Amino acid sequence: MRQQPTAGRPAVRARRPAGVQGRSRPVQSSGVTTRLADIAAQAGVSEATVSRVLNGKPGVAATTRQSVLAALDVLGYERPVRLRQRSEGLVGLITPELENPIFPALAQVIGQALTRQGYTPVLATQTPGGSTEDELTEMLVDRGVAGIIYVSGLHADTTADMQRYERLRARGVPFVLVDGFSPRVQAPFISPDDRAAMTLAVTHLVSLGHTRIGLALGPKRFVPVQRKIEGFVRAVRDQLGLAAQTVEGELIQHSLYTLEGGQAAAAALIERGCTAVVCASDMMALGAIRTARQRGLEVPRDVSVVGFDDSPLIAFTDPPLTTVRKPVPAMGQAAVRTLLEEIGGTPAPHSEFVFMPELVVRGSTASAPHGSRAS
Repeated sequence: MRQQPTAGRPAVRARRPAGVQGRSRPVQSSGVTTRLADIAAQAGVSEATVSRVLNGKPGVAATTRQSVLAALDVLGYERPVRLRQRSEGLVGLITPELENPIFPALAQVIGQALTRQGYTPVLATQTPGGSTEDELTEMLVDRGVAGIIYVSGLHADTTADMQRYERLRARGVPFVLVDGFSPRVQAPFISPDDRAAMTLAVTHLVSLGHTRIGLALGPKRFVPVQRKIEGFVRAVRDQLGLAAQTVEGELIQHSLYTLEGGQAAAAALIERGCTAVVCASDMMALGAIRTARQRGLEVPRDVSVVGFDDSPLIAFTDPPLTTVRKPVPAMGQAAVRTLLEEIGGTPAPHSEFVFMPELVVRGSTASAPHGSRAS
């Protein structure tokens, strides 16, 4: 038997959709009455206001009512039955992983933006040996999601079959694609300016006197990788006068977007005499720093390292990481706005919304070592 709520304190149950990762807090017994203070603190209103909203009473502004309902969703509690019809429904968010902190950061921005609009985000994450992007898509469609946001999905892989997205569109499911553009998919895309990011990093390192700068990044088949290469080659050619063939043959190393991948790529670049390494992710940059230390080199005295993303907590590494900040808040909010326009019947044209990154200088870069090679 479910415990009845005390006067003025409606019972709110924590929930998590089966088979997917939700935003719910640790699940409580359905008989436990939620303290209104939790919801009030999240929504920035009084407990009395929360009580009025949950009991369906008048006298509460529409914006305030929506803030309370969004707080319920953010905290992971079910809305009372009488209020569920106010929710616009579910929106799927598919990410490739959660180990890289940039993906949870982007998921948080997207999730908060959706809840403010009355939607409930459903996070579906691929895992090695687990569900594929296609399987997660089917699961979300079966649950009746209003739309889907893909982050760094197969749309970024130039070797993947793009017909999967056209089939999804034919089924009437709106979607938005983040990180990776394809001219073969009729959909809105949200991207950082990867070429400009490399120009920012190279310009910074050249200003510090580095003339042998390497680039560590992932497999070449991915669109963001190709764009970073284009930006890096152009910047090094323009600022250091090196031929594109030399840059691509000696100063670019492909690996994996992991700490271990950064270690391997940085080792190869340091062997080739690079005094600075630009990495395509912060995780790779941490691997580059580890490689330098294993070789008895100091960062940044002997080798400078630049990351990409500005992931949460990356400012507190040793040394604090100089990185190119991906505009996560702007990208996440734009993805939600664009998807809601699609859901509302005003689809965006086949276009790409490109956001400018920002160089954040910290302690992992310094002047080039004089008269020596970092090897």
